[in-house]
Amino acid sequence: MRAVVFDAFGAVPEVREVPAPEPPPGGAVIRVEATGLCRSDWHGWQGHDPDIRVLPHVPGHELAGVVEVVGPGVSSWRAGDRVTVPFVCACGSCAACLAGDHQVCEHQTQPGFTRWGSFAEYVAVDHADVNLVRLPEEMSFGTAASLGCRFATSYRAVTAVGRVRPDEWVAVHGCGGVGLSAVMIAAAAGAQVVAVDVSAGALELARRFGAVACVGAGTSGAEVAARVREATSGGAHVSIDALGSPGTCVASIESLRRRGRHVQIGLLPGLTSLPMGRVIGYELELLGSHGMAAHAYPAMLEAVAGGALRPDALVTRTIGLEEAGAALASIGSVPGVTMILPSRR
Repeated sequence: MRAVVFDAFGAVPEVREVPAPEPPPGGAVIRVEATGLCRSDWHGWQGHDPDIRVLPHVPGHELAGVVEVVGPGVSSWRAGDRVTVPFVCACGSCAACLAGDHQVCEHQTQPGFTRWGSFAEYVAVDHADVNLVRLPEEMSFGTAASLGCRFATSYRAVTAVGRVRPDEWVAVHGCGGVGLSAVMIAAAAGAQVVAVDVSAGALELARRFGAVACVGAGTSGAEVAARVREATSGGAHVSIDALGSPGTCVASIESLRRRGRHVQIGLLPGLTSLPMGRVIGYELELLGSHGMAAHAYPAMLEAVAGGALRPDALVTRTIGLEEAGAALASIGSVPGVTMILPSRR
C-alpha cells in the first residue's frame, strides 16, 4: 500500500510503498477513505509522544473508511461496513473500560502512535467490536473523519467534562481544529463564546462558528486573560486550552471567574508551572479531557445528522498523500481542518 512514512523524528515524511497491515485477533483492517491532519500528529512526528518507539513510522489517527477484512473473534462487523473509530482504541475489559471510561483505557492502543496510522491506504485497529462506530449512510467520509479526534474530544470536553450550560461564558484558547470545534459545540449548547488566537483568519472562522467576541493573542498571557475577563464581565465560567502550551494554559486559568472550570485538551509536553495560588483562592477546577469512547458517539452523531453541529464546515482544505508530509511540517499555517484523501493522486 501507499503510506506517508518518516524515518526520523522531525525528518520530512515521504510517500512510499510499504506492506499492507493484517487484521489483529479481534481487530480489523480499514480501507481509509479520509483522514484528518491533527496537531497531535505533529507532536508525534516531533518525538514528543513516548508511544512512538520504533521507526520508521506512519502517522495519522483521525479516520473514516470501509472495513476491508476482520480478524478472528470479531462478531459485529464485516467487510464493506462504513465506519469511523475513536483515536483511543480501548481493550473493553480493564477496570476503566468496565466503568465505561474507554477513553482512558489502561491497555489502550492508538493508530498513528502505538501502531502505524491512517496516513495510508489501509490501517489496522484493535478490538473492533469495542471501538468501531457505524456511520450513517448519508454521512460523508470526510465529515466522519473530522469527528475522530478533534471534534469528538471537544464534544466530550464541552458537554461532559466542562459541563457547559446555556448562557455561561466559555473562553477557547487556540482556534485550530480542536478550538474551532469547541467554539461550535459550546455555541450550539447555548453558551456565549470568546475565541482567542494569534491568527486573524482563525478568529474569523471562530466568529462564523458562533463566537460572540474574539481576542487576539499577540500580547502577553496576562493581557489576554485580562481582555477575556473584561469581555466576560469578570471571567469565563469555563475556559479551554485547545492549543497546549504553557502560555495558553496559564492564560486559560487566569481567564476564569471564581469557581470556574479550566479544561485542558491541547497536549502539553513536559512540565508546566501553574498559578496554583489563583486555583486555590478562586476554588477553580482543573480538568483534563482525553478523547471520547465509541459508545458515547450516538448523541454527537444525532446532533450532526440534525444539523445542530457542522463538523464538515471546519474542513477548509483537502489534499492527497503526496502533500501530507509538507502539510504536517507546516501545520497551523492554514486555518481550519486539513483532510487527507488517500485515494487522491
